[in-house]
Amino acid sequence: MPETVRPDGARIHYEVHGEGFPVLLLADGAASGDSASWEENFYHPVAELAGRFRVIAVDLRHTGRSAAAPFAPFSYEQHAADLVAVLDDAGAPQAHVVAAGSGTAVAWRLAHDAPARVRSVVAERPVGLDATNTLGDFLAGHDEPMRYARAEGIAGVLAAAERDGSFTRNPQAGPYAARLAADEEFRQEIVALRRERYIVSLVRHRDGIWPAGSPYFSVPEEWPATFGRPLLILAGAGPLSPEGVAKRLAGEAPGARLLDAGHADADRRADTVATIVTFLNEHTPAAAEDR
Repeated sequence: MPETVRPDGARIHYEVHGEGFPVLLLADGAASGDSASWEENFYHPVAELAGRFRVIAVDLRHTGRSAAAPFAPFSYEQHAADLVAVLDDAGAPQAHVVAAGSGTAVAWRLAHDAPARVRSVVAERPVGLDATNTLGDFLAGHDEPMRYARAEGIAGVLAAAERDGSFTRNPQAGPYAARLAADEEFRQEIVALRRERYIVSLVRHRDGIWPAGSPYFSVPEEWPATFGRPLLILAGAGPLSPEGVAKRLAGEAPGARLLDAGHADADRRADTVATIVTFLNEHTPAAAEDR
């Protein structure tokens, strides 16, 4: 399986499916520390897009099969640099980006830091703040892992990860759950910690993912108005991906197109997937289509 090794020793795993112009996938969970997966999404982009594009599916640090130093604070800048390294390793000077949920925050930072590498963005259920939610709604996702670690200690966290290595399904296992479940060396690093140091690492992880200061978390509030790439937004409807965020992005980003929150309804699924494919085709360079 391909992976790129970063200067700090992190190993970023990715998989490539199909041929054609590159499409970089950033699943929901890519920023939360969960194992990034599209299995519960209303459509699976590998299955839908690999027949037309070269789909690059990435496991960000501490998700899936990617590995990194356990206690460095979460950094969108670092994740963007990791993605540039993946594109370099995969021989992709430029790519469409298809992102969902918390993966959209990573997509914004990639487009902010390396705009020349991004051809277009499809943003499904973008996360962010509007009048219907608060920063506390996002921070609350780390409350249970911290409570459980205080109550049960490191041994309890390890046992929780053995039961289920998904932070989303099993928050007691914490944001490192996937690595804890799969990597014995990483488990031993956690075992060597004191309980309070582990909890401090959770706080730093939480505050890195959901920092105060911008409704979009990973980029300045004014940045979308400067985003000069084609953008298709599929509105969300939940507390972390409110429809108001999608509407604001669509209103501020030049030339953005918005699909309402009903895009994932069963009777609209086929039309929505066709819209995504058409959007990507429209913004694929003609030279790439001819290859």
